[in-house]
Amino acid sequence: MRDWLSQPKANGYESLHCTVMGPDGKYIEVQIRTRRMDEVAEKGVAAHWKYKNIGGDERMEAWLKTLRDGLENPEMEGRASMDFFKMNLYEEEVFAFTPKGDLLRLPKGATLLDFAFAIHTAVGSHCIGGRIDGRNVTLGYKLNNGDQIEVLTSPNQHPRADWVKIAVTSKARQKIRTVIKETETKLANDGLETLQRRFKNWKIDLDEARLSKVGTRLGYKHLSQLYIDLQEGKMDLLEFRDAYLNFDKEDKSDERSAFTASDYGKTTTDRISRSDVLIINEETKGVQYSMAKCCHPIFGDEIFGFVTVSGGIKIHRKDCPNAPQMMARFGYRIVRAAWEAKGSEQQICPLYISGDDQLSIMTNVTSVIAKEPSVTLRSINIDTDGGRLHGRIVLTAGDTETLERLIRKLRTIKGVDEVSRG
Repeated sequence: MRDWLSQPKANGYESLHCTVMGPDGKYIEVQIRTRRMDEVAEKGVAAHWKYKNIGGDERMEAWLKTLRDGLENPEMEGRASMDFFKMNLYEEEVFAFTPKGDLLRLPKGATLLDFAFAIHTAVGSHCIGGRIDGRNVTLGYKLNNGDQIEVLTSPNQHPRADWVKIAVTSKARQKIRTVIKETETKLANDGLETLQRRFKNWKIDLDEARLSKVGTRLGYKHLSQLYIDLQEGKMDLLEFRDAYLNFDKEDKSDERSAFTASDYGKTTTDRISRSDVLIINEETKGVQYSMAKCCHPIFGDEIFGFVTVSGGIKIHRKDCPNAPQMMARFGYRIVRAAWEAKGSEQQICPLYISGDDQLSIMTNVTSVIAKEPSVTLRSINIDTDGGRLHGRIVLTAGDTETLERLIRKLRTIKGVDEVSRG
């Protein structure tokens, strides 16, 4: 007995099937349904192609289910819907297996990231790579028929916007966008909560209208992005407080933009140099600057200065992950900067390391670092998951030459796959 009345098939098919033994010991399948159910089965989207064998198979049923999932997705509309149908319409397929032998069918050209999201959204969201026949592969690895893939995950991994370009299937792309949106919403809520709590501690009334005007003056089109930057530390809370408190003074003086290049020129550029380049050395005077914590620049890095709301300058690496956003939105607050000469001062330098989970790895890593005379180890944070090791090493170094030499040595340690700067 098979009951598709209480739980209809994904394609809408409803019926009650009963298999009985007839004369001469032959089995007969009896299908019981109402006239309406029969009309839907014969002429509707659940046409009886599977039972009549008219060019239909399990792939067609799976395809119909995929289309239905897409149509029922409330976040998919317009061009996204068109791309969805193009991606899923009779594409060639590849077949890959999980370590347990489960078969997954994906479109030709699908990547490891698609495979991970096909297993489960949580697996895809935390995917850092995979392993096939004992070798490691990246998120963008294109699947081949018969691949048996072990997906490697880390709790510290989260979807990024560039993952949309790596994924091929519409399901994976949509899941990536959804998770990113949920993450941004949570960050914005946490940022607002932090802002409200700190302003309450400072006994400052937080007016929504004024908050919106200050956000606009700082270059934010939406307050949600401001809250995210506050939560992630891209916008300093103390600097924002000063901007919020000084808003009326700037407004009354009819300076419609509190952060123009000319305004900052009066407090910073005149004190930098005639060539408008901030020279970084141990004897720099008259200019308040500090190294940005998001990219931790050291001597030898290509750098630039970013004028903060309070008038100080944060020094960033040109390859800082926040650099494109700062230059696009706050180009008038960018100051050219350069190192004058190598000094004795050492700067914080986080390194990220990944590899196989072996007891000897961290022993060898600390041993290599200890042998570097101009490097000091500050802390090590290690996570292990599924036979993989992921760590953050905080150390101090004086220049990029020393740091790059250390990174090359760490990469030669057996079991280490990658070492990169934070």
